[in-house]
Amino acid sequence: GIRKLCCELLDLKDAVENLCGNRRTKYLAFLSKFDCNGNCRMSEEVVEMEHELVELRKHISSQGIIVQDLMTGVCRELEESNQETADTNDTPLDPKVDDVQEEMDDPKKKFLEKIDVLLAEHKVEEALEALEAEEKNFSGDSSTESSSYKSSFLERKAMLEDQLTEIAELPAVSANELKKALSGLIKLGKGPSAQLLLLKSRGSRLQKNIEVFLPSCSVCPKTFPAALSRLVFSMISLTTRESGLIFGDNPVYTNRVVQWAEWEIEFFVRLVKENAPPSETISALRAASICVQDSLNYCLLLESQGLKLSKLLLVLLRPYLEEVLELNFRRARKAVFDSMEVDENLPLSPHFVSAVSAFATSSNSLLVDSGMKFLYIISDILEQLTPLVVSHFGGNVLPRISQLFDKYMDALIRALPGPSDDDSLTELKETIPFRAETDSEQLAILGIAFTIMDELLPSMVVKIWSPKNENQEPGNENIVPNASTTTELKDWRRQLQYSFDKLRDHFCRQYVLSFIYSIEGKTRLNAQIYLGGDGEDSQWDTLPSLPFQALFAKLQQLATVAGDVLLGKEKLQKILLARLTETVLMWLSNEQDFWGVFEDKSTPLQPLGLQQLILDMHFTVEIARFAGYPSRHVHQIASAITARAIRTFTARDVESALPVDEWFVETAKSAINKLLMGASGSDTSEIDDDHIVLHDEIISDSDDTASSLSSVESFESFASASMAELESPTFTDQES
Repeated sequence: GIRKLCCELLDLKDAVENLCGNRRTKYLAFLSKFDCNGNCRMSEEVVEMEHELVELRKHISSQGIIVQDLMTGVCRELEESNQETADTNDTPLDPKVDDVQEEMDDPKKKFLEKIDVLLAEHKVEEALEALEAEEKNFSGDSSTESSSYKSSFLERKAMLEDQLTEIAELPAVSANELKKALSGLIKLGKGPSAQLLLLKSRGSRLQKNIEVFLPSCSVCPKTFPAALSRLVFSMISLTTRESGLIFGDNPVYTNRVVQWAEWEIEFFVRLVKENAPPSETISALRAASICVQDSLNYCLLLESQGLKLSKLLLVLLRPYLEEVLELNFRRARKAVFDSMEVDENLPLSPHFVSAVSAFATSSNSLLVDSGMKFLYIISDILEQLTPLVVSHFGGNVLPRISQLFDKYMDALIRALPGPSDDDSLTELKETIPFRAETDSEQLAILGIAFTIMDELLPSMVVKIWSPKNENQEPGNENIVPNASTTTELKDWRRQLQYSFDKLRDHFCRQYVLSFIYSIEGKTRLNAQIYLGGDGEDSQWDTLPSLPFQALFAKLQQLATVAGDVLLGKEKLQKILLARLTETVLMWLSNEQDFWGVFEDKSTPLQPLGLQQLILDMHFTVEIARFAGYPSRHVHQIASAITARAIRTFTARDVESALPVDEWFVETAKSAINKLLMGASGSDTSEIDDDHIVLHDEIISDSDDTASSLSSVESFESFASASMAELESPTFTDQES
């Protein structure tokens, strides 16, 4: 009977274990009903199952108590029965009964059974506490029995680890449950595995959030990087904070988090590139700028958590942003010259519109339209840039703006009379629908170019590069221009000035050449005017030669037109007049045909010829001083011509007692006064407002067409000096 009872008890034990296993299966099936967003689909069936589980737990507990009581009672009865049997006879007990008793009395077996029950019920916290307590009490006994128990103990420990891992890997596990599971793994000595589970869980959650978000990128192409960066960097911040709370500041764990964050940032940059608008569009530039701005701001916040990711982010984003900038400026170059017509509703500042419209001419409004369109294109690009993009990539933006301005100057050069220096720009011939024929139209071109270069473009750029402090975002204090940024801006303005100088010098060359050369290509300013004179011609002692009188009249006429067209641009007016005067002298200095006549020994030279040439040079310097424009460089060139002339005449043994310099200065001033008052010597040429008679040829202000340059051998030597050599205000920050 006792044996039968023991067998029934063992069968009952197996039944309980099967019941626990069925409960575990049902529990896992219940957990699988969670969706990817962590929301449980509650139903009546789930509610009933919860009641069922509670009843099942009560039933298992009651069955366990019954089994324990039965085992205790059976053991007691067996002891009494064995004692009685031993007293009556010496027959030994059945070995099987001894095994049962030993099994019932062994506390280690009871512990393992308890752990099995806890694991079956998924009571991982209780199982973990029991294992920890048993491990502390476990002795280092190396006997066969102890070794067998240790193996069973480790087996249960591995089972608990598997259960904790399963919990951590559940898609919808809550933050609290995840933390408990990871803490349990740490207690089991599986810290590295626990952190990998944390990173895997957060990475999987981030991936699912991104998959939900990506379909909406096309709806807001300019701003989607902001939302995407918020998803990525907020998850990095959360994971870093959780890792610190669970694993501490151990460098091993910290480095692994940094590595994981770097992988996620690389994935983020790749997503931005794949889902951004086409790189040549303005939307792509705005999206890239927002991406840099928001990402760097998040990186700044992450630095407080020990993560320094800004450098990596800039390295990854730089090629993409440079590509977008380059393609946008290529598009801008095409847009500037595709059509000069401008929509009246362009969102340009009224200040810009009025500044450019001031140069509008009645004959052609396309010039003003071209300037407004150029400004709009630049403004549209600059408005897409964010402060941190300017701070880190401004050095790539400024050169591209100056290159675009340089192309615009090339286009305006094509609108002026005469060929340009760069004949490779033939594609611009068809893109400029207007030509400036009159002086007023040519000066209007210079006025618009100068206004854009000196006022409007710097105003746009400085507004973006130097935002007001009250408009700065938190954490962006470093966008205030530092010494390096100031240097970049100065270099940029210098490049703009060089581009404008090309346009200005082309105008001066063509204007001077049309004055010096006739339509037939013959020069009006030649050495023959300095070979005559027999000492009886008194006009050489009082007035400059006829070409220089004509030069004075032309400059006066141009100054009158400039006063109307370039109203309020006195600096530009003086610079142009000074440059024109310099260009005449530079042509004379470099014209070898002119000097070859003096060096030819067969040509007779007279002392009065040298005196006349020196007077002409002083007269030219006095023109500059009288007009009030820079004269230092004019004086330098005139002095060099005078010195060369003296050397040339002296080498020909032409004796000449030249008057002192004061005589030349006073004579030149007197000549200017005479020309202004319309009084001249009896034999001098007639000079009026419209025509100047020079050797039976008429030079008229209306003769603005380009002259033939076939006989000009020193064309490239004209106007080679830069504006930095003038005594006028330049375009640098210190002098503007």
